[in-house]
Amino acid sequence: MKSSYNAIAGQSVERLAALSDGIFGVAMTLLLLELHAPLKESIHSEADLLHALAALSPQLLVYLMSFLTLGIFWVGQQTQLNHIERSDRHFSWIHLAFLFCVTLMPFSTRVLAEFITYRTALFAYWANILILGATLFLSWGRATKAALIRDDVSAEVPRAICRRILIAQSLYALGALLCIFSTYWSIGFIVLLQLNYAIAPQFGKKKSE
Repeated sequence: MKSSYNAIAGQSVERLAALSDGIFGVAMTLLLLELHAPLKESIHSEADLLHALAALSPQLLVYLMSFLTLGIFWVGQQTQLNHIERSDRHFSWIHLAFLFCVTLMPFSTRVLAEFITYRTALFAYWANILILGATLFLSWGRATKAALIRDDVSAEVPRAICRRILIAQSLYALGALLCIFSTYWSIGFIVLLQLNYAIAPQFGKKKSE
């Protein structure tokens, strides 16, 4: 009996995770490669150096935001993959689309860093976050529909993953809308939101017996 190629393609979760780690690592590295030290020819005193470094602070804030963005989405993807028993062709291609969005982050970061006061640059950056969240949500939808989730995963886990994505994307959208007043308001809100997701303590956690 012949097997369809599409039925046997893209079944390795481990290979998908390995590829994801590599792409995230490269994207995070490219963020920092865009930062350049002040030109030595323009620095003639301590005051000049301090002024030049202060001028770089908006760009540093944007790159910090992007590093946090990639870190949060890496954790989100790994959380999904850790609960997946196996992959299939559709699930793999959705994650490849997600990784394509990851590779766009250095570009959208650079645009925002160069045009930090422009709403268009901020909305382009937010669009990058939006498609990252959308593809991650679609991947989990595929995993549940195709029964790719491990049998020992409780029913609360899929709901928690979907809830996290939807709430985060709603808050990111709110942050983007703040650029009506100032793009710095948007950036500040998004950074605070990301720091909350990255380091905030867990409340209401059940104590182990």
